[in-house]
Amino acid sequence: MVMDVHGRDLRYFVAVAQELHFTRAAESLYVSQPALSKQIRALERQLGAPLFERDRHGVRLTPVGTALLPHARAVLAAWDEAQTALRRAKEAGDATLVVGMSTSPGRGGLLPAIRSRFTEAHPEVRLKLRQVGWEDPSAGLADGTSDVAFVWLPLADAERYRWVVVATEPRLVALPTAHPLAGRARVDFADLLDEPFLALPSTTPALRDHWLALDARGGRAPLIGGEIAGTDETYEALVDGLGVCLVAAGNAPLLTRGGVVVRPVDGVSPTRFALAWRADDTRTLVQAYVRAAATHRTPPPEVP
Repeated sequence: MVMDVHGRDLRYFVAVAQELHFTRAAESLYVSQPALSKQIRALERQLGAPLFERDRHGVRLTPVGTALLPHARAVLAAWDEAQTALRRAKEAGDATLVVGMSTSPGRGGLLPAIRSRFTEAHPEVRLKLRQVGWEDPSAGLADGTSDVAFVWLPLADAERYRWVVVATEPRLVALPTAHPLAGRARVDFADLLDEPFLALPSTTPALRDHWLALDARGGRAPLIGGEIAGTDETYEALVDGLGVCLVAAGNAPLLTRGGVVVRPVDGVSPTRFALAWRADDTRTLVQAYVRAAATHRTPPPEVP
């Protein structure tokens, strides 16, 4: 019997086998837990045998799952090596470096400054900018579609990446102009604890918690007024009064287009914007771009 099992299915299987926990595995893969469970069940049907035992005590590999695991890891390792070889061969031909981002770097000419330093040393290289949705906090690093990426910290699976911080900015609160707190010059975070907040997708738990400022809530759960996955969505949700949200000072101009104001917030720590790359990626062009970024420090933006 011939079975065509997709690499994605094996990657999902290995993630669950490593974590022995479906929710944690789903978070590491940036997928929802129901979607992961559905995919594992489909793989089990295709193989004709269960791979995991699930009960109230937890998740365990079955004998079939135990037998499959080393082979699945070997297949994925071989495919990762193949992808690396293909990418290097392609780069040797067209000398392209893909720079991922989920938010425009802006910030006082950050991107042009890094580009200038990089292209001075490597004029033959084409830099390709790639916009990635907020659902992927790694901005393309996780699936290999970006070589380097501008990201917000903290990063999930931090051990997989290295980064250099290029900007440290205060977190402001964005509010509709009609909000009772909009008239204040500054807002204490304690006064926002009962406000509905706009939250990032649940597939980005580390960043979602950061922008909800869980560390400043004293254990109180946030009230979620809606989920946002892009700048335009955020602006519309603010104007519609679905909630408030924290925003980096450098991103404030993206939201203050009319009907929305931002105010400094007391009681929350600053946020960090970084250039990141995969920890095992030692390619010359990647490291050259990192060096160009490391020499740049963005001055703190003026707080409105």
